[in-house]
Amino acid sequence: MINAKLLQLVIDASNDGIVVAEQEGDDNILIYANAAFERLTGYARDDILYQDCRFLQGKDRDQIGLAAIRQAIRKSQPCRQIVRNYRKDGSPFWNELSITPVFNESDQLTYFIGIQKNVTEQVEARQRIRDLEDEVASLKAELAALKG
Repeated sequence: MINAKLLQLVIDASNDGIVVAEQEGDDNILIYANAAFERLTGYARDDILYQDCRFLQGKDRDQIGLAAIRQAIRKSQPCRQIVRNYRKDGSPFWNELSITPVFNESDQLTYFIGIQKNVTEQVEARQRIRDLEDEVASLKAELAALKG
């Protein structure tokens, strides 16, 4: 059996941000954040503990992925979505967020575990590919019009 100290070391050694949130009404209050979360977001643990992590979306709260996350939280179900978040300095990053509910021995929801993986490079690369595909399609249309 793993002890609490070793578990803490393992979680803090993770490259992905890991948070634990406790449900309080409509809010999910952060009660733990690992070092990778601090590196990813620029927020120190003391800055963010005991508040809902909605602050990471800034004013960008109408994202499709966020609606799916809200629904999964309401239903106490796991989910994984890619959302745009904002660091403490205001710079955006793309986050693959995996949320998993944790239930106690009485099968009551007690916590949510959130794992944040920075996927900014992948999302931006996909966007560049889409932009290039659009440019190629436009050039093909121009060429067809010239031949036409």
